Amino acid sequence: MMLSSLRVVPLVAAAVLAAGCASLNPFSSSAPRPAPLVDIQPRAQLASQWRADIGDAGSYRFQPAVWSDSVYAAAHRGDVARFEGGNAVWRVQADKRLSAGVGSDGRLVVVVATDGTVIALDAASGAERWRTPVGAEVLAQPAVSLELVIVRASDNRLIALDARDGSRRWIYQRNNPPLALRSFAGVLIEGPVVLAGFPGGRLAVINAANGGAITELNVAVPRGATELERVADVAGPPVVGRREVCAVSYQGRAACFDTSNGNALWARDFSSSVGMDRDARFAMITDDRDAVHALDAYSGASVWKQDALARRQVSRPLIVGDYVIVGDLEGYVHALERETGAFAARDRSGSRPIAADPVAFGRGFVVQGKGGDITAYEVR
Repeated sequence: MMLSSLRVVPLVAAAVLAAGCASLNPFSSSAPRPAPLVDIQPRAQLASQWRADIGDAGSYRFQPAVWSDSVYAAAHRGDVARFEGGNAVWRVQADKRLSAGVGSDGRLVVVVATDGTVIALDAASGAERWRTPVGAEVLAQPAVSLELVIVRASDNRLIALDARDGSRRWIYQRNNPPLALRSFAGVLIEGPVVLAGFPGGRLAVINAANGGAITELNVAVPRGATELERVADVAGPPVVGRREVCAVSYQGRAACFDTSNGNALWARDFSSSVGMDRDARFAMITDDRDAVHALDAYSGASVWKQDALARRQVSRPLIVGDYVIVGDLEGYVHALERETGAFAARDRSGSRPIAADPVAFGRGFVVQGKGGDITAYEVR
């Protein structure tokens, strides 16, 4: 059984389960109201470089992919496009409703249909290269490399396809607890290994060549008397540094590990349903109360906390230079000062929620709203 919403606290989650996993509406009369935006004195500018539109996401979450000067995006009705400077280099129709995308390595652009068909397009022209049914619902952005396309099914199976023709290479499957978050988190292909977070607080390291398990890192240990209290799923994709891999879980911990031996460098009690980012100095986390935290990257010690965005369904953070970028449920983009967490700038990219992660792009970043609005920004 899957929780219908990633943005829940235990009491709300219990109500959701009792109602048959119905989705929560943050604007309903019974839902807590989003915190009003505080007035800020801008210390920077969120400069829009260009804007484009791809189409509505429906009930799904579409993640844009960036390669060089191109942004690849998709929408629920089947549109897939490559944008440069706000102009569509190509735009095609997949002839299927889509549930996930976009993954790209600059050669292939990969999306997934609601019926479980994986569709690979040529990144240069948009021409279809292949399509392969995997027989599973896919919500997460595919991971793409020179050799592989890996999709994560909603039952947490990893299905690896050959990037050349879509033929199946391997499947990775592990036992899952009875209750898990409905996760949109993708996986990472890092050279010879695949990194993926799982329910139960586990971060799996998998051999990319054959799908064999190399090791599992213990991000969190499920705790509590009920299955709901014991939900401790790894949230968002893992974050890789020079010699570290870090992850955060729901109702669990944030932790970083040494990639050379798998030893834990530090761990802190945390709860997040969207994930984290990291640079050479800080680990940034959005918690399940919509506060953004900065931790020391090497010790896990708290540096600052920005909690003025409560109940605004704040996105996974993205570190861009001297700033931390998050989006919210009303389409606002917020830039926080990396050193202090103070608000530096704000802009509204659209009227619909920014549920997908902000993605680094050139000297700035790009966001895609649920309504299909795509905006490329620089912070000045």
